[in-house]
Amino acid sequence: MELLRNFVFLLALYLLQGSNTSLVQLDNNGYEGIIIAIDPAVPEDETLIEQIKGMVTAASTYLFEATEKRFFFKNVSILIPENWKNKSQYKRPKHESYKHADVLVSPPTLPGRDEPYTKQFTACEEKGEYIHFTPDFVLGKKQNEFGPSGRLFVHEWAHLRWGVFDEYNDDKPFYSAKSKKIEATRCSRGITGINRVYKCQGNSCVTSRCKTDSKTKLYEKDCQFFPDKYQTEKTSIMFMQGIDSVAEFCNEKNHNREAPSLQNKMCNFRSTWEVISNSEDFRNTTVMVAPPPPPVFSLLKIRERIVCLVLDTSGSMGGSDRLNRMNQAAKHFLLQTVENGSWVGMVHFDNTAYIKSNLIQIISSNERRKLLESLPTVATGGTSICSGIKSGFQVIRNAYFQIDGSEIVLLTDGEDSSAKACIDEVKQSGAIIHLIALGRNADQAVIEMSSVTGGKHLFATDEAQNNGLIDAFAALASGNTDASQQSLQLESKGLKLNSNGWMNGTVIIDSTVGKDTFFLITWNQQPPIISVLDPTGKSVGTLMEDSASKMAYLSIPGTTKVGVWTYSLQAKANSETLTITVNSRAANSSVPPITVKAKMNKDTNSFPSPMIVYAEILQGYIPILGANVTAFIESNTGNTEVLELLDNGAGADSFKNDGVYSRYFTTFKENGRYSLKVRAHGGENAVMRNLRHPLNRAAYIPGWVVNGTVEGNPPRPEIDENTQTNLESFTRTASGGAFVVSNVPSLPSSTDVFPPSQITDLEATLDEDEISLTWTAPGDNFDVGKVQKYIIRISGSILDLRDNFDNALQVNTTDLLPNEANSKETFTFKPGNISEENATHIFIAIRSVDESNLTSQVSNIAQAALFVPQDYIPDKIHPDPSPDKNPPTSGLSISTLVLLVVGTVIIVSVILSITIYVLSKKRNSSRPRTGF
Repeated sequence: MELLRNFVFLLALYLLQGSNTSLVQLDNNGYEGIIIAIDPAVPEDETLIEQIKGMVTAASTYLFEATEKRFFFKNVSILIPENWKNKSQYKRPKHESYKHADVLVSPPTLPGRDEPYTKQFTACEEKGEYIHFTPDFVLGKKQNEFGPSGRLFVHEWAHLRWGVFDEYNDDKPFYSAKSKKIEATRCSRGITGINRVYKCQGNSCVTSRCKTDSKTKLYEKDCQFFPDKYQTEKTSIMFMQGIDSVAEFCNEKNHNREAPSLQNKMCNFRSTWEVISNSEDFRNTTVMVAPPPPPVFSLLKIRERIVCLVLDTSGSMGGSDRLNRMNQAAKHFLLQTVENGSWVGMVHFDNTAYIKSNLIQIISSNERRKLLESLPTVATGGTSICSGIKSGFQVIRNAYFQIDGSEIVLLTDGEDSSAKACIDEVKQSGAIIHLIALGRNADQAVIEMSSVTGGKHLFATDEAQNNGLIDAFAALASGNTDASQQSLQLESKGLKLNSNGWMNGTVIIDSTVGKDTFFLITWNQQPPIISVLDPTGKSVGTLMEDSASKMAYLSIPGTTKVGVWTYSLQAKANSETLTITVNSRAANSSVPPITVKAKMNKDTNSFPSPMIVYAEILQGYIPILGANVTAFIESNTGNTEVLELLDNGAGADSFKNDGVYSRYFTTFKENGRYSLKVRAHGGENAVMRNLRHPLNRAAYIPGWVVNGTVEGNPPRPEIDENTQTNLESFTRTASGGAFVVSNVPSLPSSTDVFPPSQITDLEATLDEDEISLTWTAPGDNFDVGKVQKYIIRISGSILDLRDNFDNALQVNTTDLLPNEANSKETFTFKPGNISEENATHIFIAIRSVDESNLTSQVSNIAQAALFVPQDYIPDKIHPDPSPDKNPPTSGLSISTLVLLVVGTVIIVSVILSITIYVLSKKRNSSRPRTGF
């Protein structure tokens, strides 16, 4: 029976796996549960709602045709901010929230930056995070620059849902093609247009021919590809869906594998349609016969937050100091985390459930203190989780509120075989269930409740120094309020000490936070000596002590001093455990605070499959670079693994300098739950805001070619692509929730099961007869350790190298000694002869081998052109690049024109010579002969 129960549980977890927060489901070819959320910072404008409806309706038809009559948008919820006016047609959300939004309609990242983009930091075929549209884009004010909004929505949906990438590349807009010409990066090559420099000053714009760069042998930086406005090519949506004729994705037949696009790099030279056709969505559907119905829209308005704490007071909570630790964490939640205006109630449960507090709206500190009186003092009895949840629903009904969208925070440490009996009732209730599992025996079945209702799954062990329980409650800040109202965790640390031992440290309060700052210190035996100094060295005085709960706290009203705060805690008992937690809110509602979000790539995992840790650091939507980011992964029994996360574009990290720090996690010690916590620290002058345009954004259309003339669009806002502004020091911590691992061997094994990670940043440059390679070193176990050797092979064919790597020509790497993981590797070699005749490029790939002879996947394929493009003319003899009002099309290069002119002159000269000769002969024949 136990075996069957575990099997059912693992099956449920398998069906629920994946950490993407989207609630979208595919039902009979139609996407349901799509959430489009309007940010609270967007001014109220009902036109925006109508424009969203129009965009999605147009997109549904375009998507249906683009996917060969397979997919459409079935129903969509539009989430309206709490600060907009109430209307009768606005309903209360159920599980829908900003956390689950598929599309965010938010102000631009920077003023004037209205480019739509998809937050996507995972591998090919994996779902993205969300789509970002600005109000001006949705309102149709940017159609010239980005094309119709419905078409662009399909472009971004392909990023989000199917994990495909763009078929243009702003970093590499041109390349040397096999035709020995410079081509624009695009798919398909059938898209026609011209390459020009287009400059505007005031109302005056001039067009000039593109020069070639003497170093890259490609076009200069300011050169752009201008597509013909009227053409017949149908592909591709992932290049420029704004072209009227474009209505399909590039497929295997017309895909441009030469182009240095992200799609080629990330998806191993497969076309977007090949990736889409391999998706689970595609496999689970068939072609529709009839056209789909139009989308159905629901208008949902965020309302005040309703939370009921459902706390386990069974007998097992009396051990390992659990009851007291629960009270410490719950008090932190009530005093600091939960937002003003929220309604909060409380239920205790053991064998039965008891309503301890009906809903109270938090207006001031008075209501917070009143709720503290309802926390439990005794632990006894058994565990009835369903009784607790049902009583939580009753608390909400008692206040005449709808259960829809309300939150149950369920904390439990025990198993309850009857918990699954109320799963259907929970699903139908419309409530969101957040699970905090305390200890290794906390009921596993409740995970399904939190997953299907869109709640969080959090976990804490009995190791109090890890501060897991306080971190879990702190992670329950509302996701539906403006970022300026959310409580942010700046510090969370703990330490085991003997008598008179010290716990010293600092916490940085930067200028983006400092409002309602809260210090919490806990102990498990005797109150320590506590000293907290502000940035000027002044003591904050005595903290408020709660001896019953073994905690002391300091709440600083208003906005506090910016700088480095110092704390010193001295233990007064042996085997003492001390912790400190510091939270604060945004100092200014108009300045976004620095935030950290953490997650695993999956909620469940089976050994030996690796997992990936992600931590994203942003200020608003601007990535923060250069931070020191550390992940702490705690197992079921309290063992903690520490990982340094990197934003280097190698190993587990898909994109360099995107503000997402990543690392593989493979050191699984046991089966069961694990929890993730991330700490980020930014040193002064070491961290920067990355002001580059976001990755995976819609192609900006610089203009159109009409009758051979460029009709330019307004230029994109001038921002240096390499701009990185320095940022002040900061500290943040964040919980990444819980995940479950199975099939870990009970005894340690000497067998190596983890190969080196795939090299994903291989680059090649040709210098005369040598090719120089650079890449980031992988490790013996994915991105840890050092590999034993590299195998480098070359070919004149991309597909041969991709599909038959082991048969390609091998490069001699005897002198290449691998470095430690995440080091920079370089290698130079002479390519010699390759087997393909008339090869115009050399393609290079690497495979790593570890000490156990395990091999990595083949790297991304780098290439080097073996020729100078025909378009290339050295700058010093380049024709006069004067403004050209009627430039020729891109089909005729400069060299071709020169050849045509020379050829014409030769032909004319020959014709003239023959004509003169014939006429001369005729004249000579009519004259009388003379002699001597």
